[in-house]
Amino acid sequence: QMAAKINEAHDHIAKAEKYLRTSFMKWKPDYDSAASEYSKAAVAFKNAKMLEEAKEAYLQEAEAHTNNKTYPFNTCVSVQDMQRIPEAIQYIERASMMYVENGTPDTAALALDRAGKLIESQDLAKAVDLYQKAASVFENEDRLRQAVEMLGKSSRLLVRQHKLDEAAVSIQKEKNMYKEIENYPTCFKKTSAQVLVHLHRNDFVAADKCVRESYSLPGFSGSEDCIALEQLLQGYDEQDEDQVHRVCNSPLFKYMDNDYAKLSVSLRVPGGGKKKKAPAADAGEGGAGAREADEDEYAGGLC
Repeated sequence: QMAAKINEAHDHIAKAEKYLRTSFMKWKPDYDSAASEYSKAAVAFKNAKMLEEAKEAYLQEAEAHTNNKTYPFNTCVSVQDMQRIPEAIQYIERASMMYVENGTPDTAALALDRAGKLIESQDLAKAVDLYQKAASVFENEDRLRQAVEMLGKSSRLLVRQHKLDEAAVSIQKEKNMYKEIENYPTCFKKTSAQVLVHLHRNDFVAADKCVRESYSLPGFSGSEDCIALEQLLQGYDEQDEDQVHRVCNSPLFKYMDNDYAKLSVSLRVPGGGKKKKAPAADAGEGGAGAREADEDEYAGGLC
């Protein structure tokens, strides 16, 4: 049975090569038919456990699709099935470029998004690159809601990699887009994310500027986000560890996306900070000792 599969594969290869030949009466290769035969050959090789030959057949299928100005996206999926994800990503990127060139940018962006999901567990930096490209495609089509979703994925992965300078730029882009589509409550959340990133960068001035600028957003002044951020900045500036801890462990911060929540619970004031003495009224309710216990509870970060 294995031999039959191998023979079947070679038959399909021979047919594909025949379709690619030109003659006096046939001036142009039949790329579409050749691609179909290469695809069948690849499946036959795969069933025969000849993975290198299957890969080569898939690559020949992709080349035929490229010459025919069609899209080798199925090829990418097939290569991915063979656990060759980095190669699959290369072909998805090529396919996405062709989708854009041929007037189907939405399909291009969705392909890039899918590629980002595929590679995320292996290469965070490449996933960021793919999500950013998807965002650019959507943005060029004025599809800002889709674009900002891709940027959000990129920002979170940059934080996860501790690339905080790049994350700060990415989150600002998100905030600008949410402002443009008038989704102000999400702008408030992005301000919180910005502040956490800037404070982890030890840049209090940038964090403060983000909050000051947000006062121009409708509804920000007096909102719970605004009050919490003002308290956080005050505590950080005054090196009041208690206040920073209290704000960072409030539900507003603890239930952010996980990557930002981890920034929140791991934030420390400059120089190690200091604890303010608990008033007598607090002492009866556990006072500073209870707060220290709380700190121990979150010391390992939020998982």
